[in-house]
Amino acid sequence: MLILVGSGFVTLTASPNLGLDLEGGAQIVLETQDTDTVEANAESTDRALEVLRRRVDALGVSEPSLSRSGDRRIIVELPGVSDPREAADALGRTAQLTVHPVLGYDTSGQVPPTETPPATPPAETPPATPPATEGSVGGAIAPETQDGDTGTDVVAGSTPAPSETPAPSETPAPGETPAPESGEQLVLPDESGQPLILAPTAMTGEEINGADAIYDVQRGGWLVTLDFSGSGGDTWAQLTSDAACQPDGDPTRRIAIVLDETVISSPNVTTSVQCGVGIRGGQTEITGDFDEEEAKDLAALVEGGALPVDVTTIEQRVVGPTLGEAAIEASAWAAIIGMALTAIFIGVAYRLVGLMAVIALVGYALMSYAALSALGATLTLPGLAGFVLAIGMAVDANVLIFERAREDYVDGKTKSLRGAVQSGFKNALSAIADSNVTTLLAAGLLFFLASGPVRGFGVTLTIGVLASLLSALVLSRVLVEWLVDRRWLNRHPDASGLAHHGRVRLWLRRRNPQLMARPLRWLLISSVAVVLALGGILLRGLEFGIEFTGGRLIEVSPTEVIDVDDARTVVADAGFPTAIVQESGDDDITVRASDMSDDDAATVIAALDDAGGGAELIRDELIGPSLGDELQRNALIALGVALAAQLAYLAIRFRWTFGTGAVVALFQNVVITVGIFAWIGKPLDGMFLAALLTIIGYSVNDTVVVFDRVRETWTRKDGERFRDVANTAILNTLPRSVNTGASTLFILIALLVLGGDSLSDFALALVLGILVGTYSSNFTAVPLTIMLEDKKPAPPPAPKKVDKRSREDPNYGAVV
Repeated sequence: MLILVGSGFVTLTASPNLGLDLEGGAQIVLETQDTDTVEANAESTDRALEVLRRRVDALGVSEPSLSRSGDRRIIVELPGVSDPREAADALGRTAQLTVHPVLGYDTSGQVPPTETPPATPPAETPPATPPATEGSVGGAIAPETQDGDTGTDVVAGSTPAPSETPAPSETPAPGETPAPESGEQLVLPDESGQPLILAPTAMTGEEINGADAIYDVQRGGWLVTLDFSGSGGDTWAQLTSDAACQPDGDPTRRIAIVLDETVISSPNVTTSVQCGVGIRGGQTEITGDFDEEEAKDLAALVEGGALPVDVTTIEQRVVGPTLGEAAIEASAWAAIIGMALTAIFIGVAYRLVGLMAVIALVGYALMSYAALSALGATLTLPGLAGFVLAIGMAVDANVLIFERAREDYVDGKTKSLRGAVQSGFKNALSAIADSNVTTLLAAGLLFFLASGPVRGFGVTLTIGVLASLLSALVLSRVLVEWLVDRRWLNRHPDASGLAHHGRVRLWLRRRNPQLMARPLRWLLISSVAVVLALGGILLRGLEFGIEFTGGRLIEVSPTEVIDVDDARTVVADAGFPTAIVQESGDDDITVRASDMSDDDAATVIAALDDAGGGAELIRDELIGPSLGDELQRNALIALGVALAAQLAYLAIRFRWTFGTGAVVALFQNVVITVGIFAWIGKPLDGMFLAALLTIIGYSVNDTVVVFDRVRETWTRKDGERFRDVANTAILNTLPRSVNTGASTLFILIALLVLGGDSLSDFALALVLGILVGTYSSNFTAVPLTIMLEDKKPAPPPAPKKVDKRSREDPNYGAVV
């Protein structure tokens, strides 16, 4: 109850973050590259991330998101951006750090004061003071802060006393604003916003060897140390020498450190530095009113500019807001229609206990949505599809429980509805646990090996499986046990839905078909289907999506209908005669090319816009070749690990013969699904990979249920032939397979019809996978296991020790 109340509160007060494929915008994935001096690792990538964050902030994008993925990748999300060229150009530049002498304040945009300060103010009269710098300023640590500084000083570690003080280099009078020279000087605001006139670049970040934030125990505060390399020490000595010759508190006594045309620090040279000598030794300190975070941020920015890492764009996606809105609407309708059909089906099949399952299903949806919101997970389009799919899969546990309860009640193993319900939950627990573990394995592989929006599918599927377990084993049980305790229901047990078998089970019991009498016949049928699928793969070939091949995919929706041949001509005239141009959805046009820059893409979109009397960008995806190779490799690894993990798990839970039969059935599901996509010319992309791994999890789910019943039946029929045991188990589990498959197909068919191109291929792969998986779990895995058991027979497993007492026994449990 507390979980439901909490879920309801979270649902009403929070909402999950929408991915760019639902909200619309641009996503750019950058990868840092090694240089001659810097290794691209987590530390250098973090420094690059801070530099890129400042650049993105300068673009004025609302609520951008930047995060590191792995050691070398940076994911940049820019909501509402439809043309990523400016952002990609800004993000692709290497960080540039420069150091400049300060020539004075820029007063060109300010009202001149009524009194002009003298050229050389007396010692007791401080010059004009700029506003105090926020954050890293506040008061010099050593020596004392003068009234005119920013509160941040440059301190020499040890400066030898000169024998004589040389004349300072020629500088403007204190407080005087020199006339800027075009192309040589910069006007940039300092940390407090005060405009400064900066001289041309005196040194670059290449001459800074490193920067560290340290805590000075003697001074009792944080400071930043700089180390110079090569000629940097001499350059810094000259800069500080010239600045030290200026009157204390004058802006020309400051030195500005600029990163990407932003002043990140402009400290004063302290009075301890001698005019004409400067700070020598290749080291210096920047002191001020720093706290720990501010000192470390400044050190990271300086060192990041000093040791820049190159970044390259490996993935770029742009989604128009219309696609996101359409996807949300389509998925919402699919969920509503699918849940309604599922509720009707469960209600008709299981009557009142089915109604309790529907209520528990609503609780499942509530818990899943609340978990997404509470965890701050980003809901992507594949994730939304996973959420809708999980609704259908959540019914499976309830169907398992109700079928077992029906068997026990109708066959007379229990005398009451409550006893039947308790027996159903107890007997179905093993199959529920096994099937959900295998599904979680597939979801985990998606999360760790997939990238982009497909990873969101793994997150949603994981949350959905855990929520379905809680819903079926706790919420549904509480509701059903409350129902069967009603006296009126015990007087009219037919209304419960547990008093009679379903039509499928009655037909099977009446006919009692010997399905496993000739297991080789089923294996031959499966072999023919696999050969036909392999024929499609070899003859038609596989059309990989750009996730696996690299390249660019553009989809636009023209205002006026454009014939696809005319669209090919338009794209060819725009400079891409070899691009693949196809129709998509409702008169949309997709253009796919292996090599197309942002400017080229803008040219193609403009050409289609002219040809169609206007065109709306639906999506624009760019995948670099390195990422394409990586995704292709990860896809093969994911499939291999999935098959190996399922084999290992089934071999541990059952016998090796069972595990072999299950994995061969999985192989059949994968090959047939891929083969059908090859025959009909559908692309194999990231969404297809998500569907394929889900099919593996679902198929193992189905196979585990069958094998769990085979094992249970085997323990009770010692001495009977294994094929007869397997036949009995299939006849008992086939009604559950039909009911679960039907309830899941309701959701998927709704997605297939309403989901549009973005979800239809995903739904089609899952529909095929579930149909083939239902067949293979019964008529490929089991016949192969029978053949293997005939070759390598083994004794039946030992029966489990069970407590013969039931909770109906008044002496069950503690007795007083």
